[in-house]
Amino acid sequence: MYSKQTDDFPVLQTERLLLREIQNEDALDILEYLSDKDVMKYYGMDPFQSLEDVLEEVAWYKSIRMKQTGIRWGITLKENGKVLGSCGFLNWDKRHYRTEIGYELHKNYWGKGLASEALRAVVQYGFEHMRLERIQALIEPPNLSSLSLLEKHGFLCEGLLRSYEFTCGKMDDLYMYSLIKKDFNVRRAQTND
Repeated sequence: MYSKQTDDFPVLQTERLLLREIQNEDALDILEYLSDKDVMKYYGMDPFQSLEDVLEEVAWYKSIRMKQTGIRWGITLKENGKVLGSCGFLNWDKRHYRTEIGYELHKNYWGKGLASEALRAVVQYGFEHMRLERIQALIEPPNLSSLSLLEKHGFLCEGLLRSYEFTCGKMDDLYMYSLIKKDFNVRRAQTND
C-alpha cells in the first residue's frame, strides 16, 4: 500500500514499517548504522565517520530522484519514525524498464523480517508504479544473508561477475540476481491462492 507525500514522494506502508523520503534531520539515525563496520561490510564503502558523510549520502538520494535514475526510501518503524535503514532503486534505465535494488539495515534489527518486509514493498512498487520489467541486484558472494533474502523473494542468480567492482581497495566478484515482472506476478498469484 502506498500514498504520496505533498512533495510527490511515494510513501510505502507495510504491517510494521513506513518507508518514506529521507531528510537531513534523519542524519544522526543514519550515522548510527552507516558507521557500523558490520552493516558496511558489503556496502562497497568504508564506514561513515561524520554527519558530513551522511549528508552527502542524503544529497545523493535526492539527486538520483531528481535525475530520475533512482529512488531511496528510509525504512522506519511505524511506532517511532526512526530511520533504521534504507531500500531503493539505482541505475534506473527507463528505456529498458530495468533497475538495480539495494538496501541496508541497522544491525539491531537484523533477523526480525524487516528487510524482507521493506524489500517486498519496494519491489511491488517498482513493478506496479514504475513500469519496471526487471529488477536486478549485485551481491558479494560472502553476503549470505542478502543472497538468502533475494532468493526468498523469487530473485534468481544469473551468474558471477568476476572482478566486477573496485571498492574499499579491492576488486570484488558480484553475483547478478534478477526478478522479472512475469515471475513476480506468477509468484504473487500463487501466494494469494
